[in-house]
Amino acid sequence: MPNSKPKVVEKSTPGKTANISFEQPAEEILHVILKGAWTINAQLPPADEVEKRLVATGGVRRIGFKTDGISDWDSALLTFLLKVADVCSKRDIDFEKNGLPEGVARLLALATAVAERKGARKKTVREPFLNRVGESAIGWWLSINETLAFVGEAAIALLKFAAGKASFRRQDLVLFIQQCGADALPIVTLISLLVGLILAFVGAVQLMMFGAQLYVANLVGISMVRVMGAVMAGIVMAGRTGAAFAAQLGTMQVNEEIDALKTMGISPMEFLVLPRMLALVLMMPLLCIYADLMGVLGGLIVGVGMLDIGLIQYINQTRAALNISFFLIGIIQAGIFGVLVALAGCLRGMQCGRSASAVGQATTSAVVTSIVAIIVATGIVTVVCNVLGI
Repeated sequence: MPNSKPKVVEKSTPGKTANISFEQPAEEILHVILKGAWTINAQLPPADEVEKRLVATGGVRRIGFKTDGISDWDSALLTFLLKVADVCSKRDIDFEKNGLPEGVARLLALATAVAERKGARKKTVREPFLNRVGESAIGWWLSINETLAFVGEAAIALLKFAAGKASFRRQDLVLFIQQCGADALPIVTLISLLVGLILAFVGAVQLMMFGAQLYVANLVGISMVRVMGAVMAGIVMAGRTGAAFAAQLGTMQVNEEIDALKTMGISPMEFLVLPRMLALVLMMPLLCIYADLMGVLGGLIVGVGMLDIGLIQYINQTRAALNISFFLIGIIQAGIFGVLVALAGCLRGMQCGRSASAVGQATTSAVVTSIVAIIVATGIVTVVCNVLGI
């Protein structure tokens, strides 16, 4: 073939800004012709085209390049050339850099100056099913141990507080009481009022079929005071305050502030967790009572405004339907929810990793854990009350 004229074979695709074409090999050398703009934003042809051409042609011992048609290039061209170099290495073909732009040739030389370390590339290895099950079981067991240890430390901190030996700043407790109490009133007002309205609407649709719309007052009053007021206040505080606790402690963990407290001999459980837990436990019953009032007000708006029930008649019906045991059950549940939300938020914050993404994960986990704990506790309290006949 020494005297034959090279034939250009086009492999370009219309609409692409970068393409490849080939010259039939003369004296065992295949020339790869690169055209267009080889940039990251361009539509680039695959490097496999070169390998396919090598297989189809056969007998090629060297690969050269003609790059006069290149208008622009960046790292996309280097990536393509490195892939071609890998193909040449596998097939024992010489990779000639003479026809490449000077800057590209120097960067290629720099990229290939040090051989790739064996095992440097990340390999995805799927572990056997039993290994994954075992690791999950071990993870659950360790998580349970950490939770029990945290609860035990929190109980010890409460005992020290009762004995007057806990070390924390009183102004921090006052600040957290304000954040968990007065600052939470707007969102608790909105949610509880809407829940009362919804309960009244749903109940009225069914009760009006029997002409018993007056008992909307009973439905709204009992459901809000006994269960829904405490549950809605707990869920609101889980998403608002529990998440804030997790984010605050998680950020302190990232900034190594908690490690600094331990170094100075200050217990993070007493200094950080205790005031947050006390504030939420103290404020939750008060927020529950406020949520009960807002829920009953929402039912009153529907009953008086849409069902033609008199204001005094609605109030008297609500008073007749409620008793002190309903209030006590709701307040006790609210106190339990306060403990659960505070423990979940502080636990996830103390377990936070050392990165920004870990703070987000801790916050999400705190909210999910708090809401699940609230629902489970509600179910347990309901069953206990049913057994006791309350």
